[in-house]
Amino acid sequence: MPKIVDPGVRRLEIAEAVFRVIQRDGLAQASLRSVAEEAGLAIGSVRHYFRGHDELIVFAMRALGDRLEARLLGHLPDLLDPKTPRSRRQEITEALLGELLPLTEQTRAETDVWLAFSAAAKNRPDLAEEAARMHEGVRALVRRVLDGANEAGGLLDDLDLAVETERLAALLDGLALSTGRTSPELMRTVLRRHLETLRRPESVMK
Repeated sequence: MPKIVDPGVRRLEIAEAVFRVIQRDGLAQASLRSVAEEAGLAIGSVRHYFRGHDELIVFAMRALGDRLEARLLGHLPDLLDPKTPRSRRQEITEALLGELLPLTEQTRAETDVWLAFSAAAKNRPDLAEEAARMHEGVRALVRRVLDGANEAGGLLDDLDLAVETERLAALLDGLALSTGRTSPELMRTVLRRHLETLRRPESVMK
C-alpha cells in the first residue's frame, strides 16, 4: 500500500531543507535541485509541491515567520495574565524578546536565514511583502508587551510608548545583526539593561 504523505507536512519539510541550504551555502545556492538533494527527494517531488523556485522561497520565508510568530505568541498568555507575579513577568518578557535574538543554536540559524531573506527582499517584491509583515508584526508585539507593562504600573511615567516601541525594536534588530560578533550572554545583558531603564525603580518589569 503506498505511503500517504500529508502535503502540508511535506511542504514544511522542504522549507526546512531550504533553511539548511541557506545557512550553509547562502540564498543564491538554494536552487530547486540543491533543496531537493538536501531534503532527500527527487527534484520532481519538489516541483509537485511548488510550481517553481520563487514560490518555494516565498513559502519558506513565510514558514519561518510563522514559526517564530507561534513561539512569540506562546509567551503571551502568562505574560498578560494579571495573576502572574511581576518578577515572573520580567523573566517571560526577556524570554519572549530573546526569541528574536541569536541566543541559541536554533535562533542563530533562524537569524542567519531571516537576514538572508531580508537582504534579498530589497530587490524582490514577493519577499518584500513578507519582510514588511514580519517588521510590523514584531513592532506590534513589542508595543503590546510595553502596553501590558504600563497598564500593570511597571513602567516609568510619561514614557512615549510609540517611541519606546521603535527604540526597543531597533535594539533587537541591531543585536540580531551582530550575530557571530556579540556573545549571547552580552546580548541578554544589553536587553535586560534596556528594559531596566523603562521600569519603575520600585517595580519589576513584566
